[in-house]
Amino acid sequence: MDEQGFVGERVRIARELAKLSQTALSRKVGISGPAISQIEADAVRPRRETVRALGTALEVPERFFTLPFVDTHDGFFRSLRKTAVAARRHARAVAHIAHDIALSTAGTDYEMAPSSVPFHSLSLEVSRADVEMTAARVRAEWGMPPGPIADVVGLLEHHGVVVIRLPLSAAAVDAFSLPFSDHPVVVLGADKNDRGRSRFDAAHELGHLVMHGEQVWGIKEVEVQAHAFAAAFLMPAEEIRGELPSYADWALLFALKERWQVSLAALLRRSRDLGVMSPQAYLSAVKTASARGWRRTEPVPLGAPERPRVVPRILAQPDGNRLRELLPGSVLDEILESID
Repeated sequence: MDEQGFVGERVRIARELAKLSQTALSRKVGISGPAISQIEADAVRPRRETVRALGTALEVPERFFTLPFVDTHDGFFRSLRKTAVAARRHARAVAHIAHDIALSTAGTDYEMAPSSVPFHSLSLEVSRADVEMTAARVRAEWGMPPGPIADVVGLLEHHGVVVIRLPLSAAAVDAFSLPFSDHPVVVLGADKNDRGRSRFDAAHELGHLVMHGEQVWGIKEVEVQAHAFAAAFLMPAEEIRGELPSYADWALLFALKERWQVSLAALLRRSRDLGVMSPQAYLSAVKTASARGWRRTEPVPLGAPERPRVVPRILAQPDGNRLRELLPGSVLDEILESID
């Protein structure tokens, strides 16, 4: 990452990492709130002593404020009304640091490959069949074999997506993504220790990157489409339809859960959506699962969630310490601890 002049947006990112308002930061630095706003907007260049004070108050290296900044939209967050703004902004700021980590590999022996995530824009009015076809198209373009996906996280990383895990319970979200064109970032919940759910979340975020990108976000319709994409990507209709039961055959469903590495809930929903299970049979199965406590903790655990490998590998490089001269060490530690 080449250095350049002072970049005001970097102050905003650091402030959001610290979960501070502009007013709170102004008090810590000893300048006015409007001055902080002007600095973040690149309307004024701060004096040397102000830069030093900002670095101290925000606990970031001063060089952090000189790094090039690539922005994108607010991110694909679910349940926006339930998500605290400060928590969402903090999580988004951490995702920006993850993107910085990917950029730091440019020109090195371990340079991260650029994104090869295809973009197939869909309007909000398309049918579910169109979403299914898009998921099948991505599998074909990526040369994926038939059947269950062995490692969804590894697949995304192979195609240039930066994947990290963070505790997201405070943000009331399961996962989110930022559609940077060079290295999209997908953030999965580290506090949801469910392999099937985590795989579905990863596929859901891939759906956003494929179908929505920079064009549309923050509305219910895109979440519905991404959910349908994830189901089709993980469980292609032509492959799983003949395996699904038309009623709650639990022994068969448990076996399918292990084979396809998805949740019981996802299998039931897929059976209903593909017309294998009637709405009445689906409702009966869901009620039974709920009465047995399976909606909170399902039988047949699949093991630990898939683990991102690319970011830890970058940070483990011999010159990985140089990143701490550029990026906030506390955030690098947060990313590593959540992945481990």
